[in-house]
Amino acid sequence: MATTKAREDIKTDLKTLKADLAAGAREESQRLREKATVAEARLREKAVEAETLLREKSDEVRERAQVYYDQARTRGREYYDDASERFDEAQRYITERVQERPVQSTAIALGVGVVLGLLLAGRRR
Repeated sequence: MATTKAREDIKTDLKTLKADLAAGAREESQRLREKATVAEARLREKAVEAETLLREKSDEVRERAQVYYDQARTRGREYYDDASERFDEAQRYITERVQERPVQSTAIALGVGVVLGLLLAGRRR
């Protein structure tokens, strides 16, 4: 009879332990869900902050790039205008020299043509 009573007590204790473990597991699961919800909210908040910061930085970089582009375009235009002006001056200078000495200019042009012809013909061999 004492063994039966001890068995019954052990069974009761095991059932109680099982119920306590189940309740503890439910409580722990609920606590973990709450922590996951808080972590998810923080993560979303950080993602929004990161997105905002990234947009601000990209706008800043875009503005800087636009300034550099405008400066480069202005400089390029200045260089083009300067080169165009120098080319026009050189063309006027050559035209004036050819008009002053047409025979000498024709001879020089003929000589340059012969030299270029010989150079090009030498490459084909």
